[in-house]
Amino acid sequence: MTTATIVEEVAAKAKRVQRRYAGEADRPLAGYLGAMGAYGAFVGALTALGRVSGARLPRRFGAGDTVLLGTATFKAGRMLAKAAITSPLRAPFTKYEEPAGEDELNESVPGRGHAEHAVGELLSCPFCLDVWIGTGLAAGLVVAPRPTRLAATVLTAIGVADVLHLLYDAGKRLASG
Repeated sequence: MTTATIVEEVAAKAKRVQRRYAGEADRPLAGYLGAMGAYGAFVGALTALGRVSGARLPRRFGAGDTVLLGTATFKAGRMLAKAAITSPLRAPFTKYEEPAGEDELNESVPGRGHAEHAVGELLSCPFCLDVWIGTGLAAGLVVAPRPTRLAATVLTAIGVADVLHLLYDAGKRLASG
């Protein structure tokens, strides 16, 4: 059996799996597989960076760091996936649909190529981005804790300020209505 024959058989099997899984829907399984591979490479690169820099994992992360990273991850994910100001980053992979509340946008992911569609879904989904952001911030706490805490603190402060703005506006609406 030649290499070309093996490649053809694997490709045919992948297409059968795709059709069986997705039915009539256009689900970009190949793009998702690429995104998972990229995430694995990202984690591998962070691990290599930690080894080269001599960083050691802490015995445990404290509750304060966990809350800080969780809040910073949430804010960064929302900002990258939904904020109007970051729409130029998403524009090559998404299509503007409508405003979605306070400085957020709803965008759709057109059905172009599998890789492009998967990237569009990743960039417009705060839940999806949170995996990457949280991993990066956690690695940052190990490799470069001081600048990572500063960045996480800034993101957390912005998130708290956002909540206060929303509460203030809700209070004004209640008082006037």
